[in-house]
Amino acid sequence: MSRAEQKAHTRQRILEGSGRAFRKGGYAGTGVDALAKEAGVTSGAFYVHFDSKGEAFRESLKQGMADLREGILYFQAQHGHAWWPEFIRFYLSVKRTCDLSEGCTLQTMPIEVSRSDLASRTAFEIALREVAQAVVDGPASPHAPRGVDAACAALASLVGAVTLARAVESAAFADQIAGATELALLGPLRSE
Repeated sequence: MSRAEQKAHTRQRILEGSGRAFRKGGYAGTGVDALAKEAGVTSGAFYVHFDSKGEAFRESLKQGMADLREGILYFQAQHGHAWWPEFIRFYLSVKRTCDLSEGCTLQTMPIEVSRSDLASRTAFEIALREVAQAVVDGPASPHAPRGVDAACAALASLVGAVTLARAVESAAFADQIAGATELALLGPLRSE
């Protein structure tokens, strides 16, 4: 591996570690030392790749939203006509129950973004618009949103459901929240 490749690999490792740390601990609850530790590097190595915690936050935010967009494109490619129901079910199950550090940036980071600087909020808005457009541009699928407004409403419903389900103690109530949201977004689907 060349020196440039090694540097790019280390930067990506720091970016991924920072994303996990921010999703789990939030911006204020996560210092540079924790970001470096999550990536398996020293704090000095962190500063070789990022000027500040804020820059790492913004870049990990963009990476997380790009990962969500890529996930949507994956569901579209893998499931064709059934992509939207499959994505909804995945999000309301796997993304609701995984470790918070592996959760979806769209669900875990918006409060942190709202407290952050203009550059981070702008980056989030651009990425959210790209995610919504990816939903709209997907293949025809039962109950899939047909416009950006509808896609944002559906994404907000998913995020809200996962957030509420993660916050309650009762597994039965968490399942009830997820089930009600699935029904609201998909209606009573016939077999596909």
